Amino acid sequence: MSSTAEVLKSFETAVERYLAELNKLDMGSLLKKQSEKEWSIGQMYVHLIQSALFLHLHNIEQCLSSGDSTLNSGEEKTELGRQVFELGQFPPVPIKVPASPQYTPQPPESMESLIDGLHMVVERMRSTEPLLYQASVSNKIHHPRLGALNAQEWFLLIEMHYRHHFLQLDRLILNLEM
Repeated sequence: MSSTAEVLKSFETAVERYLAELNKLDMGSLLKKQSEKEWSIGQMYVHLIQSALFLHLHNIEQCLSSGDSTLNSGEEKTELGRQVFELGQFPPVPIKVPASPQYTPQPPESMESLIDGLHMVVERMRSTEPLLYQASVSNKIHHPRLGALNAQEWFLLIEMHYRHHFLQLDRLILNLEM
């Protein structure tokens, strides 16, 4: 397993790529959808920002505040969770989740909101990384598909999640050009 400092560097590199891709696009491209079932590029960016800020980083904070009663110290990862962390990445296949108000991201408000959001995630990752060593590895919060994860694993998951969505980004950009 990589150190959290190495993971942070890799994450910053991933965000640089997302920002570079964003600079090549206009609002029309960000909002264009291939079909009703597909997300737009903008929705994918909103998903990355919101999942990091409101799920992953939130769960890290919960793991760090050890007195929390929602922590699942006895639980383990699922089989998929073990595979993902052993490989250091998600399997290279799209993850389909049924469309729902809680899960389907809204279209972005503006290009600036996406840029600001990505910068905010980087800042939160930078301020969180030095705190991770304080977290007990037995303080875990349940992930719907991966099982119980501790603070360090949630941190690694953010970077893996951003890398995983490069596949979707590449596909969506390719479809814009068609």
